[in-house]
Amino acid sequence: MTYPEKIDTLLEADWIVPVEPAGTVLRHHAIAIDEGIIKAIAPGEQARAQFNPREHITLDQHVLIPGLVNLHTHAAMSLMRGLADDLPLMEWLNKHIWPAENRHVDTNFVFDGTRLACAEMLQGGITCFNDMYFYPGAAAEAALTTGIRASIGMIVIDFPSAYASDTDDYLTKGLAVRDKYRQHPRLSFCFAPHAPYTVNDKAFAKILTYAEQLNLPIHIHLHETLDEIRIGLETTGIRPIERLQQLDLLSPNLIGVHMVHLTDREISLMSQQGCSVAHCPSSNLKLANGLAPVAEMLNQGINVGLGTDSAASNNRLDMLEEMRIAALLAKTQSGHAHALTAHQALHMATLAGARALGLDQIIGSLVVGKAADITALDFSNINLTPCYDLISHLVYTVGREHVNHVWVDGKMLLKDKQLTTLDTTELHHRATFWQQRIGTTGN
Repeated sequence: MTYPEKIDTLLEADWIVPVEPAGTVLRHHAIAIDEGIIKAIAPGEQARAQFNPREHITLDQHVLIPGLVNLHTHAAMSLMRGLADDLPLMEWLNKHIWPAENRHVDTNFVFDGTRLACAEMLQGGITCFNDMYFYPGAAAEAALTTGIRASIGMIVIDFPSAYASDTDDYLTKGLAVRDKYRQHPRLSFCFAPHAPYTVNDKAFAKILTYAEQLNLPIHIHLHETLDEIRIGLETTGIRPIERLQQLDLLSPNLIGVHMVHLTDREISLMSQQGCSVAHCPSSNLKLANGLAPVAEMLNQGINVGLGTDSAASNNRLDMLEEMRIAALLAKTQSGHAHALTAHQALHMATLAGARALGLDQIIGSLVVGKAADITALDFSNINLTPCYDLISHLVYTVGREHVNHVWVDGKMLLKDKQLTTLDTTELHHRATFWQQRIGTTGN
């Protein structure tokens, strides 16, 4: 006699959208989870006969999708949400954000701000985020206490800060954080030079050497604004992407963030070199940076993921909203209603982001052998009826208010809309503390 296999969790739902194979929608299926890994995806009746779970969860009128991957953010800046709105990027940075950071950012700020961001992201179905900020060790600790998955950016910038004094200091401290946490299964790392206008050639050369030795991504703001390109032309005589090409930085390990102002040649070059792009539509709109040519990038086979940017420039960490806006903007810009379909938008918010981070064998789709990073969306709400195309609904209709449950590595971090690892009252107190401190000392 064959006995059912013991596992940790059997998760049943009315629908599963695994992302791989593309366009697949499974009806009345179950996901078997053991030790944080997807063991099987099968029809519910078959799964109930095959497995003996310690926990059996049935979610009627719910859709299960892969956890969303936020490919670009500065998580701790959630504590600066709304600090200096309605300003262009360079004025926003130079006159408000950077001065506030110089006065207030330390390990406590980053720990508190990152936990606040993690709470918002989990409540919106995000299970992995790619970060770029000072004190990456504090961000790593915040992610670990939360249970979320994170790619921790080892930031490099030319000017000194309270965190580091120069390029070598930034790199040394970043690599020390990586060495400390590199064995943790939910943490990965990338190099995070801020932007071409804040990082010199010598620093880029060192970053490239380390990135090649360690096989880590390089995550950088690139061609975000016309000012950035103007500064590049004035200081180097060439556009930033051409400069990075000359420095041998364009490769499958490069994640170009924003990528708004591109020539046809630059799009082709990024495609030829296998680079990835982190598209941040809400931030681009709010800072009036322009519309990224996403349809053209996708047509040339560039791997394009989605990011929220920080809550200081968005002002939400809402990947479901980013999916919708990205799809709508691509249609408007290209003049084609079929540009950036719902299927493509969901892929960008999940598997494309995972691929950019080198994590696509672990997350980004619901496939046997991958981590059980799963988001459950409640489709019982009257505002979601009728539903003719489930994936279309996920992109154009669903909001983060419909996120009901979230798992990372098979552990439930959001249950019936309630966070299981974070105390929201304590987070609110910490956020109020920082608001009062920043507000009373000026920004």
